[in-house]
Amino acid sequence: MKIRNKILIYFSSTVIALSALWLVVVFVLFSAHREEEFQQQQFSKIKHTIELIEEFGKISEEVSSLLDKQDIHDFYNEKMLIYDADKKLIFSSIDSLDILKSNDILHGLSVSNRWIETKEDGYDLIGVYVENHSKGYYAISKAYDYFGFSKKDFLQKVLIGIFAAIVVIVLLISLYLSNIIAKPISELTNKIEDYDFHNQENKPLKINTTTSELRDLSDKFNELLKRTNEAFLFQKHSIQHISHELKTPIAVLVSELEKIAKQHNIEQIKSELHEQTQKAKSLGTIINVLLQISKIESGQEITKNNIRIDEIIFDCISEVNSLYPDFHFEVNFTPDNFNENSLNIQANEPLIKQAFLNLLINSVHYSNNQKAKITFDCTTDFLKILISNCGKTLSEDEQKFIFSHFFRGKNAQNVVGFGLGLVLSQKIFAIHNAILQYHSQENIKNIFSVEFPHDYQQIEMFV
Repeated sequence: MKIRNKILIYFSSTVIALSALWLVVVFVLFSAHREEEFQQQQFSKIKHTIELIEEFGKISEEVSSLLDKQDIHDFYNEKMLIYDADKKLIFSSIDSLDILKSNDILHGLSVSNRWIETKEDGYDLIGVYVENHSKGYYAISKAYDYFGFSKKDFLQKVLIGIFAAIVVIVLLISLYLSNIIAKPISELTNKIEDYDFHNQENKPLKINTTTSELRDLSDKFNELLKRTNEAFLFQKHSIQHISHELKTPIAVLVSELEKIAKQHNIEQIKSELHEQTQKAKSLGTIINVLLQISKIESGQEITKNNIRIDEIIFDCISEVNSLYPDFHFEVNFTPDNFNENSLNIQANEPLIKQAFLNLLINSVHYSNNQKAKITFDCTTDFLKILISNCGKTLSEDEQKFIFSHFFRGKNAQNVVGFGLGLVLSQKIFAIHNAILQYHSQENIKNIFSVEFPHDYQQIEMFV
């Protein structure tokens, strides 16, 4: 069912039902009030009649009949019976109206039970016990409340008319409101149906609405589109770039192997084979980096353990030095007296190691003096690790794209790489709730900083 129809049905049915209930309550209350008011009038008439009987009890029957005609017939089609304390009839109005339940009511009345009310053929029928001047009387009155029922019938017609008007008005208002509410949703639906997901130049979806939920829905959809487009672009560019980057080294490797096949000097062959083996391993590194990025972006859960971050970095230094034995890393801790527990973190060891390994190799590639400095700063609310080296830096415009896929700055023209290492490191640190940043100092020093919050031991890490 469309949301427009749901709004129309739910709103209109609720308002109409409440209106009907309210009108019924009004009608029932009026009916109860009419009955109570008329019965009180009957009771007042009974008391007045008893007073007349006591006052004119010794007057002739003709005078009593005259009083009966003048005073008793105030109601439409009324019958009244008055009994003494012994339940003997002492007065009966001249009407021919019969009271079928008179005996039952008379037997039910007593000094302890002074009031009985009931209905008989649409008439209001009451029986009462009244004391007047120390004398007890029983009285029964049956009368038709013509004016009360006429007002009740009129009120019923008015309420029915009001209800019909409410139904029409509510349906029109519901239809109008449902159209207003459903219009932006229908507009968003139509735009989504017409949206070309393969056209990267499409603008974000916009809908004209003041409803915050719909604006949030539109924003979330645009965010989803953005991420989807980024994934498509990443896949497209990855295939293109990897194909381009792997084509050349593979071709070179094949060419070099063909040359080696023509060599006759065993020592020369061993030397060149070792060199080609290192080049082949670099291809494996490329593939491993791409697989790591794919694992993180696919949303796989990673395991975590309690590790010492300084030990991980020292392991990374050892691995880097095995490849670049002439490169020197200077490691410092500040302040001198720090709590060593601050170096413990909950993390995935292989991923964290890969992230720092990328940063250290990066410092090797972009250093102009075969040196880099690593500083563990435990003085703030964050465990900050700084990795710096002297060399060519990135411009301010280039720094905006440093963590983008396949980005390589001007300082990387003579450096072998694919622009993926920093992307992987940034993603790994992000899922460990750490922040990786880059800045340059005096255009001669590259500085990468990694900040871990002090509550990282309690962080649940998922991708």
